[in-house]
Amino acid sequence: MFAFLLWCILFVLCWPLALAALVLFPVVWLLLLPFRLVGIAVHGALALVWAVVMLPARLLSAPFRI
Repeated sequence: MFAFLLWCILFVLCWPLALAALVLFPVVWLLLLPFRLVGIAVHGALALVWAVVMLPARLLSAPFRI
């Protein structure tokens, strides 16, 4: 909602720039999509490495949990 209000203000102040932003937003989103996918994959890989590293500590502390 806030982004829409900002776009409306931009449309009132400078309508060609607002229309260009409206047209270019999907293009920029598509260009940035591979970077998001890589970010998700790297986050998953790092979470897996962290889980493997922390596994011995979790196994050692498991019998003492209530």
